Amino acid sequence: MHDLILGILLGVSAGFAPGPVLTLVISETLRHGVRSGIRVAIAPLFTDLPIILVTLLVLSRLSGLDAILGGISIAGGLFVLWMGVESLRVEGMDPQQASTPPQSLIKGMLANALSPHPYLFWLTVGAPITTEAMQSGIGAAARFIVSFYAALVGSKILLALITGRSRAFLAGRLYRNILRLLGLMLILLAFLLFQDGFERLGACPT
Repeated sequence: MHDLILGILLGVSAGFAPGPVLTLVISETLRHGVRSGIRVAIAPLFTDLPIILVTLLVLSRLSGLDAILGGISIAGGLFVLWMGVESLRVEGMDPQQASTPPQSLIKGMLANALSPHPYLFWLTVGAPITTEAMQSGIGAAARFIVSFYAALVGSKILLALITGRSRAFLAGRLYRNILRLLGLMLILLAFLLFQDGFERLGACPT
């Protein structure tokens, strides 16, 4: 259950946060309709598997090195803290600014693959959580990954549907409040990652 909650929290936060893929989702929805926006929203399902496999392989080689894992956990905390602070600072998105040229699923995949966020997330946050979950069984790791991508893609699809009906949502108070609530939860998660990292480094009592 812990893995499921983490997956949903991180997935929804990443799904609602402004970024290259979300901009493409909005742009495609406004220009070509909801179906085009959904095609871009599912792009991470096609691009992230190699990233997950590589980061899990790297961490499996470091499984006995607590000092390195502690450093990775602290780096993950910094990344999640940055995500949380950015969510708190968002004032909304102007749909009129999503004026990139028409995009396809392939362009959405390229935007996701060329963004540093998936690599940073999986190296510092996703892979460590998955590796730890695997100690409880493959089912726990699968729950985290499936819930993360269900929430990530589901959030972007939901935004495509809402954008197709009301552009004002992206610049409205509800969207800002959702992001700020998610931001506070991410900041809390960041401090938990800091605690884990410092414990691995022996810098605080277990």
